[in-house]
Order: sequence, then structure tokens, then C-alpha cells
Amino acid sequence: MKYTPQIITVLAIVALSACVSNISNVGNSQRMASERTAEARFDRFTYEGRSQEVVQPGPAEYRNPILSGYYPDPSITRVGDDYFLVNSSFTNFPGIPVFHSKDLVNWEQIGNAISRPSQFNFKGLSSSRGIYAPDISYHDDLFYIVSTCVGCAGNFVMTASNPAGPWSDPKPLKFGGIDPSIFWDKEGKAYIVNNGDPIETPRYDGHRAIWVQEFDANNLTLIGERTLIINGGVDLAKKPIWIEGPHMFKRGNFYYLIAAEGGTGDQHSEVVFRSTSVRGPFKPFENNPILSQRNLATNRPNAVTSAGHAKFVETQNGEWWATFLATRPYDQGYYNIGRETFLLPVTWKEGWPSLLENGKPIPFAAPKPNLPAQSRPVHPFSGDFAYVDEFTGTHLSDEWIGIRTPTTPFYTLEKGTLVLTAGGQLGDLQTPPAFIGRRQQHHIATVSTNLSYRPTQDGDRAGLVAYQSDESYLFYGLTKISGRTVVALYTRAKATQDVLVASAPVTDQFIALTIHTNGGNMTFDYTVKGHTSQLASNIDATFLSTRKATGFTGTIIGLYVCKSREETMLFRPTDMP
Repeated sequence: MKYTPQIITVLAIVALSACVSNISNVGNSQRMASERTAEARFDRFTYEGRSQEVVQPGPAEYRNPILSGYYPDPSITRVGDDYFLVNSSFTNFPGIPVFHSKDLVNWEQIGNAISRPSQFNFKGLSSSRGIYAPDISYHDDLFYIVSTCVGCAGNFVMTASNPAGPWSDPKPLKFGGIDPSIFWDKEGKAYIVNNGDPIETPRYDGHRAIWVQEFDANNLTLIGERTLIINGGVDLAKKPIWIEGPHMFKRGNFYYLIAAEGGTGDQHSEVVFRSTSVRGPFKPFENNPILSQRNLATNRPNAVTSAGHAKFVETQNGEWWATFLATRPYDQGYYNIGRETFLLPVTWKEGWPSLLENGKPIPFAAPKPNLPAQSRPVHPFSGDFAYVDEFTGTHLSDEWIGIRTPTTPFYTLEKGTLVLTAGGQLGDLQTPPAFIGRRQQHHIATVSTNLSYRPTQDGDRAGLVAYQSDESYLFYGLTKISGRTVVALYTRAKATQDVLVASAPVTDQFIALTIHTNGGNMTFDYTVKGHTSQLASNIDATFLSTRKATGFTGTIIGLYVCKSREETMLFRPTDMP
């Protein structure tokens, strides 16, 4: 039945049983039968997406963003002719996606630096805690990632001989703050720069500082004195906020420090300083910021906003380029897909770098780097694309992620079927849910799956979930309400309880589920025995936007199953069959 705004919301108490998370072998038939009913089987997952902006790059041009969807805080490094890039992953597991490219434009994911539950425990952490702003670098045949696990391990370093992994367990780095990165000085020493508290009592909210300390690569520790090199930002008198994401490099006789300033919203920017010494004093560029979109009209069509958090790389041909994050709202300030990775050339003039002239918009198409041509990958991350996963392999691809660190295996692959066994419920930060999903990479997208599932009691659920956080998500799939099996749509909008938006009776355990999303609007179809129906249309999905949900992530759409539990839910009786 279609959703209508004329609804009466009533409170209902649904007595349900506890969640099941243990999938170990048991010895009696009743327990085995119970576990079988906790399974959901998915034999297909399809995604088709296109950008809201219409872009047709020429043969010598590339398209921004280079990584669409929830891929924030990019860090890049070059080894010979190869480029490697990592992003923040917060509490998603596996985490810290690792990408490879030959041309800076076409990227393939080659692994995840966090691939073992033993590396990090995200239990109890909300979706925007966990892994912040990892930095990747290379020195003497070894790759390094330094980062911060907010709410868990603090600052740490990991190493790998192959960027695809496996990566080592994290080794703690004992200093405060976040966003560390390694600078390998040509003089033979290494340093870590990071965001931290100022040496003085903070003068205002957002007053931060940048620090530097020598790094002992042999023992993976910090040594010597810790030096404050930036206090507040470009001009402390103007109360700059949230100086963060620092990276240091040397060019000619100068040491350069680039950092984000202004917070992660529309005032975000990138600024630069330089000095003749690693420990300063650092002089700010008089034409800062070197990248920002904050001075452009807020009502401009197809806006790119919140640009900053850059890192530079010099190509083998001597060109300089920068990766950075930005967002593509579908309406003023609304975007569901998170912060994305963009690319721009670095222009040098009189010893100072610049990415974009003040007041100039970030281009969706621009001339490619002067690098050998690379063909578009089978599974691209930029532009309009589609893919199908029929689960025929022996393992899931690296793009699939879950929510927090799994304590026990919750899925298997069985000859073209992904089998999920019920775990924790969404919203429970202590028990990982049986959820596995892919990033939504376009505002205009269609996602579908084929599901086989038989709920046994009220509240059992299996189907598709669009997840922004544990307080902001939707569930669309099969469940039982008042003893009847139905296809249902529930939403949770910055809340701790679900709202039933619509439901319809079904008599078959086999169903195809489809979600159509267009910016802040969603429509939900289902197919049973060859007949397609629409459950709900024109549903306001802005509750999945960062503006409403808050946080630092983007929407993940995937597959989910859970047994029921005793909970209080909001439902609309007019939607009941």
C-alpha cells in the first residue's frame, strides 16, 4: 500500500524474542531448526547509478570526482610509476580501503588495510568514530599507514611490504590529537605531523594546532622533542577553526605544510605554509586558501562544496597533483552519499602552490595528467556505472563492508547465494549486525536484490538496508507483523525507534526488492511470482543526508537479517494489510 502523509501514529509494544548472534554448532534439532529460520539467502545484488550533473569529458579529459561516494580524507603516495591511495573508514569493517592507479584517474581497489578482526575492535563506537584520516607513504621497500582510531586505539602505525596487504597489527603511537602523517626528509630523518591541542588554553571552540616530532622508522616510535609549528591556523587573530589533516613535503629549499582549515562543512578549505626548517617558523601564503568553494553562490546548480583535506603528489614527469575531499549536494546542503575524492593539478608560482583560483568552481571535467593512458577498470569508481554481484566467487570483493568489527562469521557464499545468519540489531552498538553492503555512489541510483526468507515471529527481518548511522537508516524487506508475513518499509530518522511507513501482505518467501533513489526522494518496488508492485513512492529520504543525520560518513546500501527482540516501535495502522 502506498504511503500517504495523512497518518495516525500510535505507539505499539511488540513482544519479541532476543537477537541471535551465535552460529556455532549445536547438538539438538530444535536449536538447529531455529538457526535455519535465522538465515536469509540473497542470490543477486545489482546497482546502477548516474550523476545528477551531466558531464561528457573529452578524450584527453578526466572526470571528477575520481572516487564517487563515501571516500573521504584521501591520502596518496607514488612508488615509481604506481600510485596508491587510502581513505577514512570510521567503524566500517573491513576498513581503510587501498586503491591503485597508473594515471591518477582510473582507480581499482586492491585491498583493505584493516582486514582482520584482531586489528581493531569497534565495539560500542558510533558510526562516525573509529578510523580518521589515514595517511599512506612509502620508504625503503615498506609501506606505512599512520592514522587515529577515535574511541579505541588512538594514534597508530601499520606497515606492509605489499599495499594490497596483509598489513601489520597496529602499533600505538604515544601522542595526543588526530590526523598524523609521515614526512620522509631527504636529509635522512622522518617526522610525524598531526593536529593536536594548542600549547595554551584554547582561545575559542575549534582552536587547534599542528605539531611535529621525529619518527624512528626502525622501532616505529617517536623520539626527541615535540614542536608546535602552527597555532590556530593562517591568522590566529581571525580565530580560524579546525586546522587538521596536515601533510609536509620539501620542494627546493623550502619545507611546505598543507592543512585543512574551516571545519568539514561549507567553510572547509586548504591552506599552505612554508619554512626553511622542519620545525619552523612557518609563514602562511598571503593568498590562502589555495582551495575552497565557500565564496561561491550557495544556490548555484550542481554545486561542489566543502572542498579541502588535500595531499599532494609529484608525478614521475615532474607534475604536481592533489587529491582532496569535496561534496556534491542534490539540494542546498543536502547530500546522502558522503564526502568524495576529487583531483586537481597543483600550479606553482613564485614558490607557492595553488589548486584553484578564488571564486572558481571545481570542474567536473579537466585535462588528464601527463601519464600513460590506463583503460577504464571493469568496476569503475567514477562517472556513471552499473554492476551486478551474483555471489559466484569464493569470497566477497573488497568493496563490501559491514558495521563494526564482527565477533563471529555471519555470512557464507554457497554457489551463487550469499547466506546471512542473524546477528545483532541495527542500533545496538555492542553486537555487530548481520549486514554487508556497498557504498551508494550516486544520488540517482537503483539497487535491487533477490531474497529468500521466511520470518517465523513478529519482528524477524531480512532485506535491504540503507544505512547512514545507527540512528538514521531504513529497512526494506520481509518481516512479520501481527503474525502475518509482509513486505515492509521502516525508517529511523535521527531517532532510537523505527517508524513503519508502509507494508503489504505476501504469501511467498521469494521476493525481489528494488529501491530507486533520486537525491532526497526514494521509491520502493517489489516483485513476487513475476508480478511487480510499488510499496511506497516519493518517500522523503533527506533523513539519510549528512545535514540531518550528522556525522562524517555516507550511505551504505546492503543486505541484512535479524531475529526479533522485545522493543518499542512506532507504526501506522492505516498501512497495515
